[in-house]
Amino acid sequence: MNKLFLLSIICFLFSVNKTNAQLGFGHEIGVIAGPVMFMSDYGIRGDIETNFGNTGFGAGIIHYINFSYDAGCNCYREKTFFNDHFKLRSEISYNRTNLQHFGRWAEKDNVAGRQLAAMRGTASNLNLGMQLEFYPLSIREFEETIGRFGPFASLGFQYTRYSPQASSLLGPIGLPETTWVKYQNAFTNQAGNVWSVVGSLGTRYKLTTMSDLLLDLRWQYYFSDWVDGLRPDPRFYNENKANDWLVWLNFGYIYYID
Repeated sequence: MNKLFLLSIICFLFSVNKTNAQLGFGHEIGVIAGPVMFMSDYGIRGDIETNFGNTGFGAGIIHYINFSYDAGCNCYREKTFFNDHFKLRSEISYNRTNLQHFGRWAEKDNVAGRQLAAMRGTASNLNLGMQLEFYPLSIREFEETIGRFGPFASLGFQYTRYSPQASSLLGPIGLPETTWVKYQNAFTNQAGNVWSVVGSLGTRYKLTTMSDLLLDLRWQYYFSDWVDGLRPDPRFYNENKANDWLVWLNFGYIYYID
């Protein structure tokens, strides 16, 4: 992790805590974890074996600003549509996926097939960002009723520090003897930074007065095609013209601080 990214994390956490303290909103903290299906330049687009074969794992820490609650008086604020239907979620998370080529091209018994089958990759991503969550049902009614479900949808942005690794079981990657021509000059093992857009659908379950369970299905689209470490020239390989993206199924636990 470079110094600039570490400094960004520190400033981000400080600003969230300072804003929350000044405005007196309630806040919640939680943990999330679950499988990550990474859609990359490894394998075949839309192929089931590729999608499930290139599945990794992610985990994170999340924080919510609860606009409906006033921490100063330990009571609810005056009810408005915004504070009864929206929460602001901030997050630090990490996901990692081991990648390889699956499908009919990597199964062929020829030079290209053996080179594809021997390629290996890793996508490692440290994420920092915010999402605005919308609850179509009343947040206040949900928080007052144990056993209740609180569905939501969210949209936001994240800043990602990605650290890809590309290699081959046949030897150093990039050589004609080890790597199919499509990828010989189309890989990197250098880390970088990128923005992404994040959207989620999910629900909370009211477990106790001060805690919830969370189920969250996330779609995350990166504004770069280098996150997985591969980028075949899109002028010649239209099947790889899309940027990298992922689907992440999260299970979580949330605790109300105030």
